[in-house]
Amino acid sequence: MLSAKELPSKRVLVVQPYVPAYRTIFFEQLEALLAPAGVALEVAHGSPAQEQKARGDAATCGCTTQVPTMRWTAPGGRHLSWHRLARLADDAHVVVLEQALHNLEAYPLLFRQYVGHLGRRVRPVAFWGHGRSFSKPQSRVEAWAKDILTRRGAWFFSYTDKGAAHVASRGFPRERITVVHNSVDTVGLSETCDRARRPGTTEYADAARLRYQHNLMAGRTALFLGGLDVPKRIPFLLDAARRIAQDLPGFRLLVAGEGPARSLVEDAAARPGSAVIAVGRAVGRRAALLGAVSDIMLMPGAVGLCAVDSFALRTPIVTTVWPLHGPEFDYLTDGRNAVVAPDDPAAYAAAAVALLRDRGRLAALTDACAKDASMYSIENMAARFSDGLLKMLAEFAKET
Repeated sequence: MLSAKELPSKRVLVVQPYVPAYRTIFFEQLEALLAPAGVALEVAHGSPAQEQKARGDAATCGCTTQVPTMRWTAPGGRHLSWHRLARLADDAHVVVLEQALHNLEAYPLLFRQYVGHLGRRVRPVAFWGHGRSFSKPQSRVEAWAKDILTRRGAWFFSYTDKGAAHVASRGFPRERITVVHNSVDTVGLSETCDRARRPGTTEYADAARLRYQHNLMAGRTALFLGGLDVPKRIPFLLDAARRIAQDLPGFRLLVAGEGPARSLVEDAAARPGSAVIAVGRAVGRRAALLGAVSDIMLMPGAVGLCAVDSFALRTPIVTTVWPLHGPEFDYLTDGRNAVVAPDDPAAYAAAAVALLRDRGRLAALTDACAKDASMYSIENMAARFSDGLLKMLAEFAKET
């Protein structure tokens, strides 16, 4: 890492649609890593869009600043947004944007970068994202346009190795790509969950109360942890839970999350004899306790950062062969730290039942999750992002 003497005082602006709670620790750690090198971090964000508000996870931290945001719906249903960055962008030496066609502020900032290369001050624009579209269907024209937009960036921060490989295959210089390994606070989750499985601790007593409250049985409990929205395929999840309960007496599914499909979960939980238990949104200590009383994680829909949660909580994911998983699906290996079942509720339920009945196989997957938790941590992510930013600043300092 470069010292403050090697790198003059700089400002980095990261622009986000909104700041979900799981991102605040990352930004705090990134800010702390950049400060000794004389680099100040500011995160500009808007308010959550309607579908994001339902999740109830918007947050702020010391380096975040909310800016006015305008939103439109274009013909064809595509959503467009404009973050009014004003002097925040003018004062920044580097601007890091979400890799997305719909964020209109990207275009004038990229033009300003181009003008800078013609003799004015260069303010390089970096993109941060998946590399390619994972969780939404995309036309060839949209994919082509996204590749063009990405190539106009001065640097790329990729969630995963596969995303980086895609961007490089489209002509982006490999030496200007940083793989950050997108993650959440696995250390906090792991430590709390481990205490909850250790007799004599406060967390162990709280976990015991949770088991008693919901009549949970060891070897018969699954967890869903995430947003209750369309990509998570909640109807599929509830159908599978019903099928699992028919084959495995005493089975319970703890559904932790908020979102537009909350009523579906609550209706299912209210039915007599239902295996579904709606527990609301869970983060931090509460999520760790739910993980401690669960054996597996059911995620038939989009696997994203829940992959990292499953490692931290030692609850192997059972998911499906599905084309719209997030980039973090790449962290999973079928038969090693997860089970990837056919995309059919009956076959999916059968795969979950088989795993819960096979204690040796479940233990092996759980051990692999524990090993992988240390690989995908928010500490490693912040360090990788910081290193990439400092390399980028140093590189463009030479050019100007």
